Amino acid sequence: MNSTGRIFRIGLFGESHGAGIGVTIDGCPPGLPLTTESFMEDLGRRKPGKTGTTPRVEEDIPELLSGQFNGFTTGAPITILFRNKNVRSGDYADLRETPRPGHSDFVAYKRFRGYNDYRGGGHFSGRLTLCLVAAGVIAKKLLSPVTIEASLISAGGETNIEKAVSAALETGDSIGGVVECRANNIPVGWGEPFFDSVESVIAHLAFSIPAIKGVEFGSGFGAASMRGSAHNDPIIDDTGKTATNNAGGISGGLTNGNELVYRIAVKPTSSISISQSTYSVKTGKVEKLEVKGRHDACIALRVPVVMEAITAIALADLKLMSESR
Repeated sequence: MNSTGRIFRIGLFGESHGAGIGVTIDGCPPGLPLTTESFMEDLGRRKPGKTGTTPRVEEDIPELLSGQFNGFTTGAPITILFRNKNVRSGDYADLRETPRPGHSDFVAYKRFRGYNDYRGGGHFSGRLTLCLVAAGVIAKKLLSPVTIEASLISAGGETNIEKAVSAALETGDSIGGVVECRANNIPVGWGEPFFDSVESVIAHLAFSIPAIKGVEFGSGFGAASMRGSAHNDPIIDDTGKTATNNAGGISGGLTNGNELVYRIAVKPTSSISISQSTYSVKTGKVEKLEVKGRHDACIALRVPVVMEAITAIALADLKLMSESR
């Protein structure tokens, strides 16, 4: 559905070109310092502006409707609203009948019997990652002194990201990328095997980010070609510190005291300037599609702060579960 979490629970609402989007966070303890300014740095990191990102720019000013009073969280559910203002819904009129290949247009049309809001992807839009970032700001406060940092390490199969993005723009195409996240100062023992293992909770949230097609922890898929003697991480002291970190900071589904390291694969944006073929739900035939509107050539450029947010949300929930035992 549109909510997740065991104790630190979040629920998303809204559509890309509707009146607004937002998030409700339940289970947040009272007493965390929180004002509108608390959100601005991370929200600004998600905004477009770099070469290869969409020209659609919204104010993205968070309206704190509940759960905050006199600059602190109250312990009640926190609802944050972002109003959509810079919309050009007419750019998407054709997509109701000619869905974009690789996008949610067709499956959303079928799933909701044509009643879905197709403008800008509606509720399936990457715009809703703004809500994840907002929830992540609060989760980061709850996690201190845990630190989380994510970065784009490759785009279009290239480590020279600027070059790869420029090449995509020249051809009117799009590219994906790989984003890596590292988190430190996590205590030993967070996680709830089997189904709420650290990997399970993080991966569940990672795949809620539109365009994510793969997740790997530590040595990831490379572990399949390693021998146990090389992959095993020797424990060197009572804190759980290991000589290597092929496990990515997780053993048996629990945090093991080492740096949490994982990567996600971001697919190329479906909306491209190049003419494509697609099925028309109106004519029942395959037709040419030329996508209009404002889109990212490389959405992966804007994913790092979203990845930090979902990591924080996952760890905040696991922390509260650990403290509840």
